Amino acid sequence: MENFTMLQFFEWYYPGDGSLYEHLKNDAERLKNIGIDAVWLPPAYKGEAGGYSVGYDVYDIYDLGEFDQKGTVRTKYGTKQQLVDAVQTAKSKGLAVYMDVVLNHMGGADEKETVTVRKVNPDNRNEFTSEPYEIEAFTKFTFPGRHGEYSQFVWDWQCFSGVDYDAASNESAIYSIQNQYGEAWEDVVGDENGNFDYLMLDDIDTRNPAVRDELKRWGKWFHDTVQFDGMRLDAIKHISYEFYNDWLDTMRGQTGQELFTVGEYWSYEVSLLQEYITATEGRMSLFDAPLHENLHNASTYGRDYDLTRIFENTLVAANPSRAVTLVENHDTQPLQSLALPVEQWFKPLAYALILLREYGYPCVFYSDLYGSKYTDKGDDGNDHEVELPALGEMESLLYARKHIAYGAQRDYFDNPNCIGWTREGDGEHENSGCAVLLTNGDESSKSMEIGRAHAGKVFVDYLNKHDAEITINEDGWGEFFVCAGSVSVWAVKK
Repeated sequence: MENFTMLQFFEWYYPGDGSLYEHLKNDAERLKNIGIDAVWLPPAYKGEAGGYSVGYDVYDIYDLGEFDQKGTVRTKYGTKQQLVDAVQTAKSKGLAVYMDVVLNHMGGADEKETVTVRKVNPDNRNEFTSEPYEIEAFTKFTFPGRHGEYSQFVWDWQCFSGVDYDAASNESAIYSIQNQYGEAWEDVVGDENGNFDYLMLDDIDTRNPAVRDELKRWGKWFHDTVQFDGMRLDAIKHISYEFYNDWLDTMRGQTGQELFTVGEYWSYEVSLLQEYITATEGRMSLFDAPLHENLHNASTYGRDYDLTRIFENTLVAANPSRAVTLVENHDTQPLQSLALPVEQWFKPLAYALILLREYGYPCVFYSDLYGSKYTDKGDDGNDHEVELPALGEMESLLYARKHIAYGAQRDYFDNPNCIGWTREGDGEHENSGCAVLLTNGDESSKSMEIGRAHAGKVFVDYLNKHDAEITINEDGWGEFFVCAGSVSVWAVKK
């Protein structure tokens, strides 16, 4: 088996010039050559913010950059044809393509409706703070720019379980829509805020059978149109798990494909992630948010962080076959909603931890491969300039994952400031096998066993951080080195 690696092929501040799909098309071959196997693309449909929409403020799931709606034909990332061409090119170069699917909410409705609601306590959504009364809500979606092409379904208040704005009184609050499918929220995993079904905008009510049927029809149309290989599901902690069980089974049945799926259940409690995996009976993998938090903490605390505990309370430790590991994403990058950035000095160490070990499906972040520069307002109301440099070690780490990080793993997590592991290699990958050593403190060394098959071989640091040459002894052991606050990947000298 080959080691596979996914790339999140966008970041929050990617330029809004319609160039992303062309960028993928032009770079697909290089990505495959450096060790990327799958790309995760952003939400492809028209958002409330039109050409500026990152894609999570969904307006029309059938408009992939084809219709003049919300002030633009193309999306932030390009046109429908550019998307289809880019996916086709990426697949022809050997890349799998995962599409971002956002089925929790919609925004930018075309008409207002009079809707009966009850206000809820935002800190305990199960607690009503008013009797039923009427508000004016933007809940009717007719998509006049699309003229019924692909689907004539009209979304109205019966399709939603909650809204956050009353146009009549110009008041913002969380309103539970009292419709025929229930006056309370849908069942979700976890009890955050009492019930965290409601997140933002118009909350889709999947208890409505017409809504379910429409989302299944759309799923088939979306796959037939784009021909993607898998999905990243947004905001699943706010959506009925029972809906996704039904929807994923239908999608896989309709397409006859496995459709690898990773869900975003953003919680730092591994028990909740496990509960979700149980509720969905293993139908999808999840992002390892607890590991991301550990990596952030390790980068912030420096030598005061105990590296032997880096995998404690993580999904990759508890349920390795369902863990998608990551160092950063569009929500955690500086100035974003879940900002918990991993500091630059620690990123090579963090990527070694997700790329070169036996378990987990690693996801590389766009900015760490390409670099990013942007300005946005911080919590203090001031503009901040952010520069995220491309990681110089990234291609060497990807090479090591694709070609040498194979075979039995031995861990040496025996020092709070310096940890390491070895991979023994296998018969399928020439010169495979490596020793990885990282430290958040001073220059260090560690004696580690890599296996008798390597006796007499000379190992060098593939990251070029250390210039030693290490000869493996007859028992298969070597003394490996690492520079202060750094990582080295030792493998057969070529």
